[in-house]
Amino acid sequence: MIRLHSIIINWRKTYFAIASVMIFGLLIGVLGFEYLDELELAAISGQTEKAPTGQITIVVKISDRILELYNDGKVYKKYRIAVGKRDTPTPIGDWIVIWKSFRSGDIFGTRFLGLNVPWGGYGIHGTNRPWSIGHFISQGCIRLRNNDIEELFEWVPVGTPVRIEGKIVPMQRTLKYEATGTDVVQLQVKLQKLGFLEGRADGFFNRDTEEAVKRYQHNQGLKPNGVADRKILELLGF
Repeated sequence: MIRLHSIIINWRKTYFAIASVMIFGLLIGVLGFEYLDELELAAISGQTEKAPTGQITIVVKISDRILELYNDGKVYKKYRIAVGKRDTPTPIGDWIVIWKSFRSGDIFGTRFLGLNVPWGGYGIHGTNRPWSIGHFISQGCIRLRNNDIEELFEWVPVGTPVRIEGKIVPMQRTLKYEATGTDVVQLQVKLQKLGFLEGRADGFFNRDTEEAVKRYQHNQGLKPNGVADRKILELLGF
């Protein structure tokens, strides 16, 4: 009986030791993974840390989850980002940084660059969830690591152009004056490429866009009413 009791105690000690080693190993593994993940998510290696001195522009490539910073028309630095998920996509188009603000390190990180998207409060900001970088996960904003947004915050002035590039969405409605949305952006981008629109693809169907549609309609031998109905959208390849 004493021998059996001793065996049970020894087995419990052995089990406890094995469990302790496994938990410790798991903890070290998680910490190590987070450290390596942090290195992986850093601004792409081999790039400058000096501030650009020329004209700054930004291009966001949604499919690649990359933000490119341009200096006088040339790529100066790249950053890994998180972008909008399917139900809350990041708005494609030509935008402008219209305000900058410091944050407390909450879900928006430590810095925020606001964009002039007419149908929502979108921006480029940091995050308290660095593991989300590289994923389609946000409510539509563009996330960077806090270290990266703090660097951009110092380099990017109010008024900086931001082009967001992404996949084409289905065109399901007639577009006309005062319409807003991603489908308007796509119409504007197409009219830009064809040479009918000189303004920005900002998602707002303004008078410039209306005139561009009229010019396209005239070019196609159609009545120039400035409304992009199903026929016009099909002619444009949508």
